[in-house]
Parts: sequence; structure tokens; C-alpha cells
Amino acid sequence: MRVHGYRSPDQAVPFTPSNGVKVSSPGWKKQDLMQEMSKTLQSVSSNILKRFVDTAYRFSEQPSLNEGNFRPVSEIGEEVLLNNLSGEVPEDFPEGIYIRNGPNPLHPTQTIADSLFGSASYLYYEGHGMLHAVYFNKSSLGEWKISYRNKEKNEVAFLPSADGEPYASLVAFFINILRFGKAVKDSANTNIFEHGGRAFAVSESHLPYEIDINNLNTIGPYSINGAWTQPFTSHPKKIHGSGDLVIMGTNIEKPHYVLGVISSDGERLLHKVDLKFEEGKFIHDIGVTMRFIENDMNGKSRIGVMPRFGDAESIIWFDIENHCSYHLFNCFEDGNEVIVRGCRLLGSIIPSGRHRVDKSKWYGRVFLQPDKDSEDFNPSLDGILFSRPYEWRLNLESGRTNEGYVTSEEVAMDFPVINEKFIGIRNKYGYAQVADSLATSKTGLFKFNMIAKLNFDMPDKENKQFISVEYHVLKEKQFCSGVQFVAKESGVDEDDGWVVTYVHDERTNISQVYIIDAKRFSEEPVATITLPQRVPYGFHGNFFYK
Repeated sequence: MRVHGYRSPDQAVPFTPSNGVKVSSPGWKKQDLMQEMSKTLQSVSSNILKRFVDTAYRFSEQPSLNEGNFRPVSEIGEEVLLNNLSGEVPEDFPEGIYIRNGPNPLHPTQTIADSLFGSASYLYYEGHGMLHAVYFNKSSLGEWKISYRNKEKNEVAFLPSADGEPYASLVAFFINILRFGKAVKDSANTNIFEHGGRAFAVSESHLPYEIDINNLNTIGPYSINGAWTQPFTSHPKKIHGSGDLVIMGTNIEKPHYVLGVISSDGERLLHKVDLKFEEGKFIHDIGVTMRFIENDMNGKSRIGVMPRFGDAESIIWFDIENHCSYHLFNCFEDGNEVIVRGCRLLGSIIPSGRHRVDKSKWYGRVFLQPDKDSEDFNPSLDGILFSRPYEWRLNLESGRTNEGYVTSEEVAMDFPVINEKFIGIRNKYGYAQVADSLATSKTGLFKFNMIAKLNFDMPDKENKQFISVEYHVLKEKQFCSGVQFVAKESGVDEDDGWVVTYVHDERTNISQVYIIDAKRFSEEPVATITLPQRVPYGFHGNFFYK
């Protein structure tokens, strides 16, 4: 064993001064001594803070985070072969891995923290990340071998802080920083993406974590060889043609918004620019076209269009109707216009002052289709989280914006995806999860009971102002998450492929993976694969082609 900072025994010259206080030998280096003192102080401080938290706080559970299919599950251990299959996995379905990320709270009974500073609680979006993966492999004889494993990102329990009384949240932030060096944990629970042949789990507050795709083990944080120190968007976008990756980082401290471009091999940061925002904004998604990037500003809403390797001065800003959107279908250039398509909400899923409201009543109004003819209709409350597909057309010559909803006001949908070969160029189809607004309004946690296929080039037969939409309807008490389009490797049309999703049946408590033929979208799945244990509802999925 090597002990840093000491001389070898034959060189040691310890001494004791006349006052009887033993000091270190001259062999100590000052830097090592300071490190040892720092470690000791940190250890003492950590123990004191832990005892303080144990004494000053009383923890309890939020039932909605520990009930039904939002309840966390345990790691299953080794990879499990899946033999319970209905239908057939198509012969030309690609080999690969279908992964979905999502929150899985480590301590579900400690999601509310009450103290003399007030009350604070975890949001569903803060749960520790857990990956669920289904592996599609073929034998030498062409027979499918399908298996499943899951893995959680384990980390210590931080004090709840995001949803609480102001002073309670502030103190929780401070204690978390003192104990763990950061205000919130690295949950890595939102998305998983591929770049340069590597897989990364990510959420907005920190760097991505590289994942060994074969066993789901965490390799370590990804900083592009030390060139990126900002947080990292959950929705980086790969540039059509070059394969470079556009990223962004938002922060409550300056610089508030930094944009970057990573080389196609993932090894170099080609461009990094501070867009010089005057205040911090939470921005979840970003869009790219062949030449431009697009950035959606929430607050006083604007959309900024800039050259890919531009700077703050090169942005063209477009004022748009105020909104709060989280997810985009796609962006592309059409002559002098940049077309942006996304899902539009009128309010934030993390509203300020929520601790002061009756949440059950709040949920019962924000998620439901608004009735504008109602006597007590409140435009700042009713239907503000009823999400619908929307289009912005930004004219780069005139500076004008033409915008509007593209689907019926009767259906809420979000979590859009497309055939990823069409990112940044004109696409015809999009897919989205359709919300069961009534079920969602009861808990405040999204439940999706259908999948939509949008045809942006075809008008609706009954209402020409909207586009045509086809639905895949799940059975009663079935809900999906992690919808992803898997392209047919020999495909010709944009919708040559399959839509895959995790589906949970609340009546039987069984979770399955559905494979749906995108060209026969409303029909029964071509295959349903039963999983060995329940998969909680979660966020975004991806398919990694072998």
C-alpha cells in the first residue's frame, strides 16, 4: 500500500516539541496536509449535518409517488430471457436495444420533508433515473433472442427542495450543497441518447452519464474531454448529413445559456458560445435545421434563429404568443421560412407558488380541456397543461410569424417523436403520446392511453384547418410511455418501420413492449412482449441499432 505524503520509514524524523504537542514529520507536503485536513473537516461536517437533518426534519410520503405504476421497482439483477410473446417480431425488425429512461425514487416514503423552515416535497421529475432495456438479437439461424434488464442510478437521498415553501426550499438547497457539493442530485432520469457510438443518460441539471449499453452500468460523466462544464440538454439534436450534435446548457448562474456543437465522433467541441441571456431560463428542447438552430424562449415568448456556428449577435428573434412548451417534433427550412413544430402548453408543469394551492383542485383544472363558456372559466388556470401540436412559421425576410394549432382542441398529446433520419429536414409524419386527461387530472401525473400518428401533409377530412391524425388506441386501464419510431433498415417511405412503446395494464399489473406497424397504425400490434416485472411510467425512450 502506498501512503502519499510520508517519507519512507528509514527517512522519517519525527520529533516532539517541549509543549508536548506532536506534529507531523518534515516529510509532509503542505498540499497533502491541507487535503487531509479538508477530508477530516468534511467528514466531521457531514456527520453533524446528517444528525441535524435526522433531528430537524420529519419525512413522509406523497401517495401519488408510491401508488400504482408510479411506485418504484427494484433492480432485477441479471439479464432475463423473454419467452412470453404474442404475435411475431417481424423478420426485418432491426437488431438492437430499446431503452426507456424514467424516475424511480430510492426512498418513496421520504418524499415530503417538514421542518421548522416549512414544508418541501419532491416532484415526480426528480426521482432517481432507472433504465429499462429490451434487447433484440438474432441467432445464427435467424431466430429471435429477446431479453430484458434494468438498472438504477443509485445516489444518496437529497433533501426535497423543488416544490415547497420558499424558505424551506432555500434551506434545503443550502444543506444539500454543504453535504453533497450540489443543490440537487444528478438524477439522469429524463432521456437516453446515442452519439459517436456511445450511449448517454441525461437530465438538465448536470453532465450526461455514459452508459455501457450491454449491461447498463454507468461509466462516468461525459464532458467532451473536459471542454464542456455546463449542464446539458435532455434533447440534443444530431445534424442531418454531418452527424455533429447540437447541445445547450442552461443555468441559474451566469452564463445562463451556452450553446455547443460536438463533432460526429463525440471527441471534440467544435463550437461553444455564450448567448448572453440576462436571466436564467429552464429550456428543455432545441431544434436544428440544415443551416440554423432554433431556441424556444419561455417567459415573454420568443423564438431565436441563429446560424449553427453563430453567436449572440447573429440571432434573429421572433416575438410569438406567450406559451410554455417542452418538446418539438422537428424544425426545417422552407424557402425564406423556418418551420417549427412542437407541442404547446400555456403553463409550466412546475408552476411557482404551487405549495400555496390545493393541488387536487389545481390538477382538476389545469389538465382538462378548458371550457371557455363556463361561468368560472379562468384563462390562467383552466387547461393550461392541455398540450396540443402547434406550428410556428418564421419568415427570415419579413420578421413576421404565422402560428397556430394543427390538431383538434379535443385531444391532448405530447412527447413527440419522428423518424430520426428526418431531423432538421422536411418530414411528413410525427408520433405522439395521447393523454388521458381525466386520469391525469386525478393525480397530476401524466397518463397516456393512446398513440397518435400525425400526417402534416394531409388535412383533416372534417376540419381543413387541422391535419390528419390516426390513433392507436390502448385497452381500458392501459397506459404507455417511451414511444419511439424504429426505422426499417430497407425502408423507402418515411413511415416504413414500427412504433415501439412500453405499455402497462393496471388491471393485471403486467407490463409489455408493443411493436406496432407504422403503416397499419390503428391495427393490433404485430407483437407484444411480456416483461418479467412491472415497468413504472417514465419519460423518453430510444432505439440503439446494432
